[in-house]
Amino acid sequence: MSVCREWAACVMNQYPRSEENGMIHRTSDSLNNGELWDDTLYMAVLFLANMGRIEGKKEYIEESLYQYLVHIKYLTDKKTGLFFHGWTFEGRHNFAEGLWGRGNSWLTASIPEIFEIVKDMPEHTARFLQFALLSQADALTKYQDPSGMWHTLIDDPDSYLETSATCGFGYGILKSIRMGILPDKYKGMALKALSAVMDRIGDDGVVADVSYGTPMGRDSKDFYKEIPIKPMPYGQAMAMLFLIEAAKVVD
Repeated sequence: MSVCREWAACVMNQYPRSEENGMIHRTSDSLNNGELWDDTLYMAVLFLANMGRIEGKKEYIEESLYQYLVHIKYLTDKKTGLFFHGWTFEGRHNFAEGLWGRGNSWLTASIPEIFEIVKDMPEHTARFLQFALLSQADALTKYQDPSGMWHTLIDDPDSYLETSATCGFGYGILKSIRMGILPDKYKGMALKALSAVMDRIGDDGVVADVSYGTPMGRDSKDFYKEIPIKPMPYGQAMAMLFLIEAAKVVD
């Protein structure tokens, strides 16, 4: 646990911050000063919240909940209910305004996770997160491909169908239904995605049609269409989460 404690303290006290104290998403090739990315919630904030639960550190949990609030504030596309990939305080815009599939799925998957970690979440925060997820689920219903998949740019049918995002949506939706965060009416959408995902798992267990690591689309949405498709660890992991959750509702 010593490594986990060290990293949690680093996230809490040393992680670079933007205006309004949002956590800046750092990548291996860029500091991304003043930028909020939806990736951060799943990759850093959930970890901080869980360490707060394990270690009894209320300040970690409070900080994690604040990060959800500030990220959703700046990443929500009010026209669709989906989430933009990022926001910059330096330019005060959402970059190319890409409604990136996997980035959206980080939120779908992480909201039930934060509910599970923070059992005594303040009611106003719980309602805020629930309504954000409801708005997203309504939009996902609209944009789901007839195959059951979602596109790497959710609202652009000319972008390719992408498996990791589809798995994240399916997992988050089914888990949220099981936890009472979403109503049962979204179950059919998630199970339709299950059939499509199963068709993309090879005999060797490798999950196909997963997009490679995706930095910020800063100038053009077409950037997302050019990300190569490769087997990736997060594609495998998201598929496993989806299949485990689906097994709880499928005979």
